[in-house]
Amino acid sequence: MRIHFIFIILCLFGAAIIGQLVNIQIIQGEKYKAWAEGRLFLQEGELAKRGEIFFKNGESLAINKKFFSVFASPAEVKDRERTAEVLGQILNLPRDFILEKLSKTTGTLYSPMKNKISDQELEKVKEAKLDGIHIQEEMGRYFPQETMASQLVGFVGADLQGQYGLEAYYNDILAGKDLNLTVDYNIQFFTEKLLSQASQGLKFEKGSVLVLDPVSGGILALANIPNFNPNFYQDYAKDGKLEIFQNEAALSLFEPGSVFKPITMASALEEGKITPQTTYQDEGIVKIGGYKVLNYENRIYGEQTMTNVLEKSINTGAVFAERQLGGDLFLKYIKKFGFFEKSGVDLNETYSANRELKKGYEINFATAAFGQGVEMTLLQLARAYSSLANGGKLITPHLADDFPQKNSEQIISPKTASQVTSMLVSVVENGFSKAAKIPGYYIAGKTGTAQVSFSSLGIKKSGYSDKTVQSFVGFFPAFHPQFLILVKLDNPQTRTAEYSALPIFRDLADYIIHLYQIPPDYQ
Repeated sequence: MRIHFIFIILCLFGAAIIGQLVNIQIIQGEKYKAWAEGRLFLQEGELAKRGEIFFKNGESLAINKKFFSVFASPAEVKDRERTAEVLGQILNLPRDFILEKLSKTTGTLYSPMKNKISDQELEKVKEAKLDGIHIQEEMGRYFPQETMASQLVGFVGADLQGQYGLEAYYNDILAGKDLNLTVDYNIQFFTEKLLSQASQGLKFEKGSVLVLDPVSGGILALANIPNFNPNFYQDYAKDGKLEIFQNEAALSLFEPGSVFKPITMASALEEGKITPQTTYQDEGIVKIGGYKVLNYENRIYGEQTMTNVLEKSINTGAVFAERQLGGDLFLKYIKKFGFFEKSGVDLNETYSANRELKKGYEINFATAAFGQGVEMTLLQLARAYSSLANGGKLITPHLADDFPQKNSEQIISPKTASQVTSMLVSVVENGFSKAAKIPGYYIAGKTGTAQVSFSSLGIKKSGYSDKTVQSFVGFFPAFHPQFLILVKLDNPQTRTAEYSALPIFRDLADYIIHLYQIPPDYQ
């Protein structure tokens, strides 16, 4: 009898253990799994805290912050209707959505409701004391500037990996180190403000503005419209359109139009084929085979110097300069100015092989001379212009303050760079860019209004559409430059860049001059 009694006791004890295991592993398994995963997430955040990102001035661009999330244990909810009603009002969620979450199988003890709730929502959930509704704490990435510099910084995904922008490019470094930028908070803020204001009146499809130091290559501002809030990147990715996350300055190819003419002039000057005073007779048209190259609005200017060509943005004059140079040398200099390679910026970027141009057709060289039929990114163009500003050196644009510097290559002589700078100052003083002038300062600059090809719009058709890309590039103080600004607008509702991109440049340049208290060039 004693043996049987002991056997029964052992059986009951074993059954109790098995029952408890079933309860833990099956009935409440989901709950314990969720708690375990939540705790693991916190430990990972504590042990491997992601480096933060700061502006040049010390302001935060990306930091780590504690967040709170709300989840439900449906089996613990006593009154589903009331819970859905109250919780829906607190979290601004549809009542039916919450009821669906609460109607899961009896054993379900973890059903997420809302992540990253606000402080007000947190307090109200606590005060409501709803059965089966719990709060979970976790560490996450936070972007205090919200939409500001969004394409520049990117975001961090649910897997704690950087996506797009700096978060992606410096993902490995940010795993254990902060990132300090060359970007000036004040300039970035004002640039985005100007771009946003201009978008309302000009109604352009996209817009980008780049500000950099043409000597060091440090980027002081890089703004794009449209932008997004990286704190809620999931909301923008719902429809599968991820283009909004991409940085236009590094990933969008375009034909620059007349802002490319100074590059053509610099190339011909460097080879001694022209001088700023070289003249030619403009008849308003250049015939090449069966093609005709015309000036804007079919204008005819008569005898003009090369400086006049830039002042009045004469297409046939750019073709004249390219013809003095010759196709082979022209291609050589396009390569030297960095248009057949990436800019080297510390962002994911692209570049065009410009295969059509390299085929060597005379008409392609002629149109490329004034910026049509040659593709580039905004960063490539800014890099090339920096060499005109800094005495002929091809720098590497960069965002990180401790970016490993590469030796700048001397691609044109200081004399050529100085000559082109003087020509560009004359464009602002005497030419079609007079609106860029700031009293007391010499500004070097050039407008560009380029037609957009059908092929770049995804239309299988040769030729160009009615859409335009309007831009302005300028640097100042012209003869000892500290800042270069490039404004690019996609299809603004104006005829030329003189009325769209140029005013943005002028207002931004004026702001920077006062911000940095740059002494005037003359009284």
